[in-house]
Amino acid sequence: MNKRKLIVLIFSVLIFGCNEAKVVAESNSQILALLERSKTLQLRGEKVEQSMLKNKDSLVILNGEPDVKLNQNSKGFVNIEELSDEFILDMKYATSDNFLKEKVYSCEKCYVREEVAEALIKANNDLLAQGYRIKFFDCYRPYSVQKKMWKIFPNPGYVADPKGGSIHNRGAAVDITLVRSAGGHVDMGTDFDYFGKEAHHAYTKLPKTVLGHRKLLRETMEKHGFKTIRTEWWHYNFKTNIKFKISDFKWECE
Repeated sequence: MNKRKLIVLIFSVLIFGCNEAKVVAESNSQILALLERSKTLQLRGEKVEQSMLKNKDSLVILNGEPDVKLNQNSKGFVNIEELSDEFILDMKYATSDNFLKEKVYSCEKCYVREEVAEALIKANNDLLAQGYRIKFFDCYRPYSVQKKMWKIFPNPGYVADPKGGSIHNRGAAVDITLVRSAGGHVDMGTDFDYFGKEAHHAYTKLPKTVLGHRKLLRETMEKHGFKTIRTEWWHYNFKTNIKFKISDFKWECE
């Protein structure tokens, strides 16, 4: 090989190597850009989720003013047990078996608005026909109890701020689960008041039977006018909750 051919060969190798390096560099640059974009989207998603958790179960506050015009009597409310004996009560806040670790109800009662009660009975009848029934964890919650809960655990991700109140305070939200109509536990994937992604409606890394139970409860409740919140499989708001005023009457204990 003469000297001229050798020089040409060397230059060819150098040019090819530079081009190859340029392609690799551009490829690496694109990968880094995608990774950065992915991190940005992930952080944005986490912020959105935190914001949603803070607003969980909160009332719509008109014109930025808290709606705390309290209804001090039980007019418009009914005790669900006086209308039907087909429900099960396991009112967690009448015990210390809750995330507050403290009893905040004097006794277990399930009061809701008359319209809400009618819808609950229809939903329960549908479930009874399929071998299940509704068990209540919480129903109407007096506003003063909301303030007490906030004092014990002032975290808006888990307890609605009394400044805005809770739909529970309006008698239009219930925390529920399924039990078998003949008696027996139904696996819903997590305990009540479990604050983690496993309790979210969108979480699917669960046994098919659990997903089936959640779907049955959700579809039945939605059929009768209730809406879910994203983070809790047990919580249901009645569709016309905003028309009800915040209340603070206390039920009588025997």
